[in-house]
Amino acid sequence: MGEGIPGLSQAYQILLTAALIFLAVMLVLCLIRAIIGPRVADRIVAVNMMGTMIMVMIGILTVMLQEGYLADICLIYAMISFLAVIVLTKVYMGVYLEKKDAEAGKKKEAGKDGSD
Repeated sequence: MGEGIPGLSQAYQILLTAALIFLAVMLVLCLIRAIIGPRVADRIVAVNMMGTMIMVMIGILTVMLQEGYLADICLIYAMISFLAVIVLTKVYMGVYLEKKDAEAGKKKEAGKDGSD
């Protein structure tokens, strides 16, 4: 990367390091959102965003270190992250629908009691 032009390799290193630092700061902010998020949906989106940023960080490290196996790790991490978000969403929807059905049952019982 940048071997023909003097100083270009160092400029790439500085740029990629700055990108990693920026992504690390954003990762911490997403972690905070995942912890204090007012709703479960906010937490799920924050976890998904964290997974995406980690994949980008692994991609940057692949370029910086010139190690091809890191790209394979990034792909595996992408699949695991995708499945994790799907499972979290499925669990959240199950809890949400269960709560909604329970509330509908209470309203139905309240309607029967009031009509007697």
